[in-house]
Amino acid sequence: MPKKDGNTVSIVTALAKPITDELGLALWDVRFEKEGSSWFLRIIIDKEEGISFDDCEAVSRAVGKLLDETDPIDQSYYLEVSSPGLGRALKKAWHFESSVGQEVKVRLIRPINDVREVFGILKDFKDNKITIQNETGEHQFEINECAYVKLDDDSDIGFSD
Repeated sequence: MPKKDGNTVSIVTALAKPITDELGLALWDVRFEKEGSSWFLRIIIDKEEGISFDDCEAVSRAVGKLLDETDPIDQSYYLEVSSPGLGRALKKAWHFESSVGQEVKVRLIRPINDVREVFGILKDFKDNKITIQNETGEHQFEINECAYVKLDDDSDIGFSD
């Protein structure tokens, strides 16, 4: 059982991962975030054919029960379980690896050649570098140069940041 002295996200990840694995789901991300005076424990799950309400409910019930039993978080919080949704942020190595070949939007921390946003196909992820292919050619960026990298799967329905 994880101890209370660890990082909350790491503790919850260790508790939730076996549950999501057993349910045939990918544990996309775990976030523990303060909004106003409230804390939110957000567990983001995914699967190839998409997430259903039943998937979220199953994870919420199982993880919620385990959190109640182990009580690893000192303060009160709201538990939320959801899918990554459209325009999901890529953060972990396996996010990038599983998204090769898909359209992405890259927002750079500092502009390079007066360009701050790059759209294109994620061609490669290697050594913490991404390669993006678009109409102007191939572009390579270090992950630490990027404010974010998101799937651009919502471009055809008119949503944007």
